[in-house]
Amino acid sequence: MHDFQKLLVWQKAMDITEDVYRLSALFPKEEKYGLTSQIRRCAVSVPSNIAEGAGRNTDGEFKNFLGIASGSSNELLTQLILSKRLELVNDNQVQPIIKDLIEVQKINYSLIRKFSK
Repeated sequence: MHDFQKLLVWQKAMDITEDVYRLSALFPKEEKYGLTSQIRRCAVSVPSNIAEGAGRNTDGEFKNFLGIASGSSNELLTQLILSKRLELVNDNQVQPIIKDLIEVQKINYSLIRKFSK
């Protein structure tokens, strides 16, 4: 069992989740049940799966949940890019979040590799 709150990847994923909530608050009201809801759910999914995996009994189980978090981070990246393409946000608003998300993906991938040995 790992203390998820001490994991850098979880801390950074939580920061991104906060940023995504603030960013998606700028979306039009008609997106409330569409992109706003979806982007928030997958943002929350990243640190949630890291935390759930950290609480599992084996490193193999932890690795599996890190893989799920990786998938959610790719989904989030897609939705951030879509938000920009739809001009719901501008590049200055979304690019820092994308940069941070790519960093989280790299850290997460390193953890997955660590547990693959």
